[in-house]
Amino acid sequence: MQGAVLFGVGVFQAILLLLAAPLYSGISRVIRAKFHSRRGPGIWQDYRDLLKLLNRREVIPAAAGLAFRATPYVVVVAMLVVAMAIPAVMVRSPVAPMGDLITVIFMFAMARFFTALASIDCGSMFAGVAASRETTMGVLNEPIMILALFTVALMSGSTSLGNIAAAIHAGRMPAYAATLMAMLAFGFAVFVEMGKLPFDLVEAEQELQEGPLTEYSGRSLALMKWGVALKQLVALTLFIGVFIPFGAAVALSPVALGLGVLILLIKLLFAFIAIAFVENTMARNQFLDVSRITFMGAGAALLAFALSLARV
Repeated sequence: MQGAVLFGVGVFQAILLLLAAPLYSGISRVIRAKFHSRRGPGIWQDYRDLLKLLNRREVIPAAAGLAFRATPYVVVVAMLVVAMAIPAVMVRSPVAPMGDLITVIFMFAMARFFTALASIDCGSMFAGVAASRETTMGVLNEPIMILALFTVALMSGSTSLGNIAAAIHAGRMPAYAATLMAMLAFGFAVFVEMGKLPFDLVEAEQELQEGPLTEYSGRSLALMKWGVALKQLVALTLFIGVFIPFGAAVALSPVALGLGVLILLIKLLFAFIAIAFVENTMARNQFLDVSRITFMGAGAALLAFALSLARV
């Protein structure tokens, strides 16, 4: 019975993040516009865009194969699986078998791999360049995510994200400096994963993150855009759920779960406001500069690992 309830909580988490992804994307755009002293689009604009695209006819390139057609569904499903597994509404992982850090990182990598593969599969030269950039970003950023999570997993004695979040929530981490440094490194990696300045500008249609979407149209483009927004929200929820689990539900009571949902949405709102503030203070860098910046995140992750071995 408890397993069925937990699975239901996981499904609820996935649906909640899926429906909220366009809203938080719209909020991020509104906040950025306010920082720039311009009106900008409304917070519901992403919903209107998705609805229009879902009702439009698809135009598929002649050279496109199965990978191009399947990628929108793979990206969305992979992010929904992660959304079900991560500790977000609850301190523990609702679907424990999928809530392992290796599985979660694999899902992020699979979404990136299929996005790059679809860019090559469509036969567009520009999308191919975007695919190489997308792959490079993965090579630079995913090791930071893995090492940061592995550090806290080593200290908690488990690779389960729920167990890691529970250990941080209960204050049972043996090395507080290492935990803090791992949190900073993982937060840096999530910032890069979300495609924010100075690494990318999500609204720019022909850039690092949107370049692979060049040849998509209609329903497929709607799913890809929805998948990108969902990926950003899931990545940020993963950071909050693991490293800032305070306020999440400990029990399975309706009151605790409802309060956990409310606190999660509030934490996400404040996180998007903070990200918009940081993003507004930066200009976009050239792609060649990205590797030098990501070395700082890698250094923080390595320092966290060293501090964990020293139990500092």
